[in-house]
Amino acid sequence: MKNYNYYITGAVTLGISTAIISLLARWITANTILSSPEALIKYGLVGSIGYSFMGAAALLLFGFISVRIRTNYPGLLTLGDLFQLRLRKDGYYLLSSIVLFLGLDSLFMQAIGASVLFELLLGIPVWISLFIFFLYTFLLAGIGGMKWIHRLEGPALLFIFSAIIFIPMFFFIREGANDIYQGVRLLHPYLLFTNNQETIYFAATAMLIGFGQMISDRATWQRLYIMDLGKVRASFYLTALVWSTIPLSLGGMLMIVIYDQSFTETYSLLFELVNKIEPLLLLSIFFLFCFSTISSTMNAELHATTVHYVRHIQHKIRPSMTDKQLYKASYKFSGILLFILLVISLFFNFNALEFLFFFGTLYAALIPVMLFIILSNRRLSRLLPYAAPIAAISVYFIPTINGPLSSVWCSFAISLVVSFGSMLFAEKELYS
Repeated sequence: MKNYNYYITGAVTLGISTAIISLLARWITANTILSSPEALIKYGLVGSIGYSFMGAAALLLFGFISVRIRTNYPGLLTLGDLFQLRLRKDGYYLLSSIVLFLGLDSLFMQAIGASVLFELLLGIPVWISLFIFFLYTFLLAGIGGMKWIHRLEGPALLFIFSAIIFIPMFFFIREGANDIYQGVRLLHPYLLFTNNQETIYFAATAMLIGFGQMISDRATWQRLYIMDLGKVRASFYLTALVWSTIPLSLGGMLMIVIYDQSFTETYSLLFELVNKIEPLLLLSIFFLFCFSTISSTMNAELHATTVHYVRHIQHKIRPSMTDKQLYKASYKFSGILLFILLVISLFFNFNALEFLFFFGTLYAALIPVMLFIILSNRRLSRLLPYAAPIAAISVYFIPTINGPLSSVWCSFAISLVVSFGSMLFAEKELYS
């Protein structure tokens, strides 16, 4: 039985190209596919462009501090290792629990996204397609670990970029780019409206949430510590550049759907897109695009969440666990988690953007806390980890806050104030 660290890292070292592939496989998600129609319809073309910079801005910002993380905290493997190094017991368990909760939230979003897309694309009962998909995920990520995840990330990216390049190109050549533009301008002129302050507000809020997701993401931290140190920053910057093209390309696909007709709801746009893709080859590429997007994210999230729970929660409760027991615990946890997700995804649905902004208050509240943990050279205040839940909860008790966008920014501001306040009095605290 190999050391449990092998399950975490797969004995892999990522150069620039492989790091970009791995990061893109993690961050091109089912939520990207489901949210892009909503962003386009609710906030227009400018909102869709702003949404495309959500992940790009997050990758750029995290790339900016990535070298400092690797330099100041060498020898780590996961985000939980940083918590263990910098926080005391209560803060460690608090932030570890929050990160676990957000991991479960992300897995839930991917599972629901899978159920929507499989129902859209396949003519078989959803429970059968989801069962087969989750079984594949369990075998690859739950049992195979990082090594097998890394092996299949390259082919997944091949299918993803084949779809976002060839499908829009085929339709824009066949229908004519000017005809598509004129059709959108005639039937949906509101999509081209640019002087909209709410759109800018939406884009800025999405970027804030995106950075909160990035800086607290277990899978991203795992990849950070298996990258070649000299290529870390360039890997994140180039990934940001490539990622920004994905929502833009999806927006281009949706223009193909709406330029000659109206629509009833955002999810119907995906259905109409599937109906418009006539050549069987392109339809197959679109299916592989959806499958690759969902599976690569599910694999990364399941593996990272399993490692986080087993290594940083279960192992801390039972420190005598051997490597063999850690492996078995990982298999058991991932299997049970996927079964729960299967049941939930069959009975629940959600609005992708609303779901993102609902948990956005917690993501935004984590940003000041995480930045203090990463960047501060001082001994951290015991109260610092509590700033995140205090901020995320308190916004629901402030009557003047109106709407999810305002809640996200207020949560960030409250967390920033509480974090600064706790650090000002850190030296006066009685440390146990």
